[in-house]
Amino acid sequence: MTLFIPGGFINPDLLRQSAAVRQLVRDFNASGKPIATLCHGPWVLASAGLTDGRTMTSWPGVRDDLVNAGATWVDDRVVRDDNLLTSRGPQDLEPFVQALIPFFAGETPSMTSQSVALTSAPQPDSPPAVVLKAMKWLPRPSLRAAALLGALFAVYLARNRYRAMAL
Repeated sequence: MTLFIPGGFINPDLLRQSAAVRQLVRDFNASGKPIATLCHGPWVLASAGLTDGRTMTSWPGVRDDLVNAGATWVDDRVVRDDNLLTSRGPQDLEPFVQALIPFFAGETPSMTSQSVALTSAPQPDSPPAVVLKAMKWLPRPSLRAAALLGALFAVYLARNRYRAMAL
């Protein structure tokens, strides 16, 4: 059996708040079963108390949480430390998937495929470029958008008031 902890922002945050999930992750780790995660997923490992003394990677914004939980954080695309396989995020999906197959198959990695670090990589000075580029395509808040939302809310309230009077 293997365990994959999803990335993203919301899923790992909700998972790490579950006592049952934290215990499941601890049980997997105690039995030496493979655990793979990427992006914000290592939050679950930190909340389960499994990061102390481990070398791992994650989304750069999770770095401080992992370091404060005792991990050595490295800025690599994929990091394997014994039964843990971690990756930074969607920008590294291809090498992560390539590493998942032998990892979940139980193959022992060669020394060159393992990342070993004695100290954590420095804290990033800015958000990842991939995020900044993607944000250029998001809609910007505007007075027109606020007015439209206000008008829609007023229609919603008026409609509910009309329904209440009709009863």
